[in-house]
Order: sequence, then C-alpha cells, then structure tokens
Amino acid sequence: MALRLFLDSADPLAWQQWLPSGLFHGVTTNPTLLRRAAQPCSLERLAQIAPLALAHGIQELHLQAWGTTAADMLQCGLALAALAPGHIAVKLPVTQQGAAVARDLGRAGIPITFTACYEPHQVLIAAALGAAYIAPYLGRINDQGRDGTAAVIAMHRSLSGLGSSVRLLVASLRQPGELTRLAAEGLNTFTISPELATALVRCDATEAASAQFERDAQS
Repeated sequence: MALRLFLDSADPLAWQQWLPSGLFHGVTTNPTLLRRAAQPCSLERLAQIAPLALAHGIQELHLQAWGTTAADMLQCGLALAALAPGHIAVKLPVTQQGAAVARDLGRAGIPITFTACYEPHQVLIAAALGAAYIAPYLGRINDQGRDGTAAVIAMHRSLSGLGSSVRLLVASLRQPGELTRLAAEGLNTFTISPELATALVRCDATEAASAQFERDAQS
C-alpha cells in the first residue's frame, strides 16, 4: 500500500499552510485539537470548517464522534459522515462503546478510524469490526515508560499476520526519525502535527544548496 500522510490539526490556518503542498492524503482532528485551535466542538462549527479542508483536494477528513452514550455517539457519527459523504471517516475511541458504535456505522457503509490505541491487542478489535484505520499513540506509549516503536511494530505484525486491510494510522509522532524507522518496518500511514511537518521538510544542507542554486542562476 502507498504512503499516506495526514495532517493532525483542526486549525484552518495550518490547513492553508500545508495542504497545498500535496503531501497530505487527508486531515485528522479530534475535540482536543479543536480546543487547541480555539474552534468550538460542535456539529455546526465542523459543518463550517470541513469544506475549508476539503477544498484543498484532500481525500479524507477524519472527525471524531462524541457522546456519553452509544446512542448519542452513533447519532453524532452519522451527522459527521453526512457533512461530506465519501470523504469523512468517523473516529471512535477503541472502547466497548466505541466498538458498538463502529458496528452500526459500519453497517451504514461509513469508514471507521479507531483512536487512542495503546496496546497491541487492541488492533484485533479494529480487524474484527472491519475498521479502515486504527491510530496508536506512539509518543504517549513512550511517555508510559514503554517502547512505543516496538508496540506499534507488534501491532503491524498482528494485522499483517491476519491479512487484515486495517491501516495503522500512527499518531503522536514527535521526530522525523520515528517515521523513517517505522517505514523501514513496512508501516505506511502516519498523522503528523504541523510542527513535525516543518521538521520533516527542513534540512539545513538542502536549504544551503537551494540558495546556492538561486545565486548561481542569477550570476
């Protein structure tokens, strides 16, 4: 499967900066990212800003459903998917409630992204329910004093062993080297912050060579 990069941001200014680059297959958001971007977590606001992301030509916009009960979360997920049919993946926590909602959304043909994955065995839930993605939090696993990279590789091997079509959407990445190490193990789907995107494209030697090319072009 081809490489897919997602921009992990709910900030329309970050979308405007990065999405025209063509690097990103899509955008991932959640209520926490909405709060950090000073965006209300409401269906009304998401209906207003979703077209701003899609206007840049991305293929997928991942929006997280919320609700204290399964029924509430299901209704939220259905409403989110209706904002742009064919382009929205509904994000759900990989919990018992999230699994129940995923079953019903899946029956409606809505792509599911399970999120907040910390344990290798949780990918089996995504495989059993036919989710499109599951997002392990590599950096936060490291914060627990564990080896996040090893955990993510174990998840990848489990899905590969099952022949599952679920994509590991690796999240909570903090350094470019984490992407390259995982890519060498066969992982190909990552969601990255605008800050990590900047680090990914920045290389002092490349910038110096580019500047020299421009000087030589003008000489």
